[in-house]
Amino acid sequence: MPTRTLLGLRNILLTGTKGTAIVNSLLSGYEPLGAPLQQLRNGVIMSAETGAATTYSLKTVEERGTAFIGPATKVYEGMIIGLNRRGEDMEINVTKEKKLTNVRASSTDMTTQLTPFTLLTLEEALDFIENDELLEVTPENLRMRKRFLTLTERKRNRAA
Repeated sequence: MPTRTLLGLRNILLTGTKGTAIVNSLLSGYEPLGAPLQQLRNGVIMSAETGAATTYSLKTVEERGTAFIGPATKVYEGMIIGLNRRGEDMEINVTKEKKLTNVRASSTDMTTQLTPFTLLTLEEALDFIENDELLEVTPENLRMRKRFLTLTERKRNRAA
């Protein structure tokens, strides 16, 4: 079995067995890259704009899937910010702020409760990404993004 199919398995085994699993592997040699792996996950939720994510907009992400970022996280167009409940990819503007119509209503954004976001480890992020996605690793962050950031680039590449 190739090593690329084992990414993420350790975490699943440790969670499923409550830490009692023991995983050993032995390298038996190198072989040419085989057929592409089957996609097993749903589509992703991407940021449609560049800026800082707001609580108001993250509520929309939460309704459509699982969020990977929290409020005030700096995002850019094409950055993966969550996992969609459906099979296709979706773009959401998470930098949009709530329009204030009344001075007294300005505190309602502070009372919005969000589900804690999912923070992926390096191994989980490597297991998560597909062929059209990249993982950016910096000393402070792990960010997933589409290979082509803008919607027009993605459409042009998909057609080619």
